[in-house]
Amino acid sequence: MSFTVEDAPWWTRATVYQIYPRSFADSNGDGIGDLRGIIAHLDHLTALGVDVVWLSPIYRSPQDDNGYDISDYQDVDPSFGTLADLDELIAALHGRGIKLVMDLVVNHTSDEHPWFVASRSSADDPKRDWYWWRPPRQGMELGQPGAEPTNWHSFFSGGTWEPDPATGEYYLHLFSVKQPDLNWENPEVRQAVYAMMRWWLDRGVDGFRMDVINLISKDTALPDGPVIAGVWGDGSPHYTDGPRVHEFLQEMHREVFAGRDAQLLTVGETPGVTLEEALRYTDPARAEVDMVFQFEHVGLDHGPGGKFDPRPLRLTDLKATFGRWQTGLAEAGWNSLYWDNHDQPRVVSRFGDDGVYRRESAKALATLLHLHRGTPYVYQGEELGMTNAHFTRFDQYRDIESVRHVAQSRALGTATDEQLLAGLAYMSRDNARTPVQWDDGPQAGFTTGTPWLAVNPNHTEINAAAERADPDSVFHHYRRLIELRHRDDTVALGAFRMLLPQDEQVYAFTRTLGDDSLLVAVNVSGEPAAVDLGDDWPAVDGSWGDLVLGTHPEEGAEPTVLRPWEARVVRAVR
Repeated sequence: MSFTVEDAPWWTRATVYQIYPRSFADSNGDGIGDLRGIIAHLDHLTALGVDVVWLSPIYRSPQDDNGYDISDYQDVDPSFGTLADLDELIAALHGRGIKLVMDLVVNHTSDEHPWFVASRSSADDPKRDWYWWRPPRQGMELGQPGAEPTNWHSFFSGGTWEPDPATGEYYLHLFSVKQPDLNWENPEVRQAVYAMMRWWLDRGVDGFRMDVINLISKDTALPDGPVIAGVWGDGSPHYTDGPRVHEFLQEMHREVFAGRDAQLLTVGETPGVTLEEALRYTDPARAEVDMVFQFEHVGLDHGPGGKFDPRPLRLTDLKATFGRWQTGLAEAGWNSLYWDNHDQPRVVSRFGDDGVYRRESAKALATLLHLHRGTPYVYQGEELGMTNAHFTRFDQYRDIESVRHVAQSRALGTATDEQLLAGLAYMSRDNARTPVQWDDGPQAGFTTGTPWLAVNPNHTEINAAAERADPDSVFHHYRRLIELRHRDDTVALGAFRMLLPQDEQVYAFTRTLGDDSLLVAVNVSGEPAAVDLGDDWPAVDGSWGDLVLGTHPEEGAEPTVLRPWEARVVRAVR
């Protein structure tokens, strides 16, 4: 059954704000964002009106993958501060009515985690089976090309098996070589993870965003995959939504979350997840997670060569994807709604117009997303209309995925440097990781030192101080969208219906709850759009109804014509 106004969980009206600590705010001048920098900017979150902060990893880490390689799950990395700082942040957020969700990274650890240090110390160590260890292929020697136990391709280029001469075997790493995968088949691993999670909840954390959680269960036969990148194969069918993943998540729910009085939130990052699997993950009756991040819509502009070979987005493709997920999770389960995060480029540069119509397209895309049924996620700086970095040199990039992509592409001769730079400028994860632009001063007010990643030069025009001072800004439009979800039952819970599914310029849909109906119409282009909705939403006396929220001034508006990058939310006149 779908949620009703009476029984809907609190997160159906909530908006989550993601903080990537390294790039949010630096309090001590070392060029790296930290916890005290976050504490100093909580007024910004309060003014925006968000309900939850999702904090990207702040655990102890060698920072090979910017903290997603964890060496101690129960301590804070010194670059970000201390446990006492984190306790203060939790208390300060709770004092403002904001919950804190931690990033849970348990598909893999750092190779410097004590668990892995023990595991690789000896083939007989008690923790050997806490990770995936395998000998070379029969008849081949360790390190010999093709001797890897499988031909799987890593998410970060190259293979997924690293030879370890000390014990003569390979260990599995779906991501960086410094991120060995935990063996969830071992019940001791699962119990250690659950104990750690309970420790954080007892400390006051309000839930978890679970990194690549649908990859934790592997096919223990470890079959090869079809070759996709030189000698490397696609192993994803053998570890995506694996054979025991639902069993593991149900066990996690029983061991960690069941019986707690607190209103917690669990969201699983699930790359490659199908709608059918997502329904299983999020159906409340199954007690797994509250919602998942799916990746279909952020793959629509990937070309034949993958994410760094982009192609223009077709609006009809976006409608088909969003519409299918809205319909598929209408009766059970729940959608998460996002454009940006630490792994995605800035939406205003990607799907909008970060030049002439930056402000308008940022507001239009926000309206389009937030009026769907689901829980919206706002990534730091998105509410300011921050753009891609527009880097022009390879040495400006820091992200391991980007750096390894360039190295592999050059080695294989699959792209010119010009093509590589164009792909990075559009899709590199560093586009989301440039420091938050707080003001128009030196280093955008992010740090008094040298930032770990260059500040976008456009901070002199695009920054939080300017945005908050301008009532017509992107910031205040996000604030109004968040407020609308808080107070409007139809926005939070109404049924979704797609209109004009074949239109390549206008994205339109309705939300309906009981006798109340809202029309959302968005011009996703830089040209005016005359909109004829026919009998789906007939204009009455030349009008669609009462304007609830719009991106443009009402003055000069034509009733059924949308100006470039204009969005309107209209309530039907009863």
